[in-house]
Amino acid sequence: MARQLRFTGTDSKVDGCPAPHTDEGTGEIIVQGTPVTDPEDLAQLQHFGPKDAAVVVPRELLVNWGPRERERTPDLVDRATFRRLFETFEHTAWRLETRRGYASDRQDPDFQEFLTTGSSPCDLSEPWFVNIKAQTEAGKTVGRVRVADRPMTTEQRFLLDYARHNAAVGEDIRYLWREGAADLPTEDFWIFDSRIVALLHFDDADNITDIELITEPAEVVRYAVARDAAMHHAVPFDQFAATE
Repeated sequence: MARQLRFTGTDSKVDGCPAPHTDEGTGEIIVQGTPVTDPEDLAQLQHFGPKDAAVVVPRELLVNWGPRERERTPDLVDRATFRRLFETFEHTAWRLETRRGYASDRQDPDFQEFLTTGSSPCDLSEPWFVNIKAQTEAGKTVGRVRVADRPMTTEQRFLLDYARHNAAVGEDIRYLWREGAADLPTEDFWIFDSRIVALLHFDDADNITDIELITEPAEVVRYAVARDAAMHHAVPFDQFAATE
């Protein structure tokens, strides 16, 4: 069976080599690079077996992209700590939404109104909207890409209608069909200032169970790469709604 390899990163500015990859099944690290072939060089390697291979990699590659721990210990935070990130970020706050629905939306009175009338109301004086409006008016960027299914779930239709309220306070809301998101992570996450990831964990009923902060540079870059790819392919919510 073929390995399930995840590209970790590279310091190369041109061709992407050398670079490490992580085996998702075993946790092993596989490094690609320029092979060492000179017999005199190989003779200096200790414990070098007849089936072994050696490659050259810059020291910076291992410093910047090598795993810091054998197994990462999740850094879980409470809701209050998570909420403060939306007040203290300096430049950007961005989210990838991948689920078919969220328990918090189904519990929202605005969702019940949407089920009845087909249109979602909202109170722009709610703390979330007040804060986001203040952040975007200060020149900061707040955005999301939402992955949608065909056909869209009721919860996804609600959020598509609700996106106009998010946009009213400066959020950049974009959409992407699920078939166009095959290369993106399946996780839901926020990324703040390209240096802190808040990974959201859910149960089978779509409730948030834990919020995990990730600050290891190589992992943060992986989520930043996903953000850039999602933004490249996604379209603004109003354009998406017109073609849905």
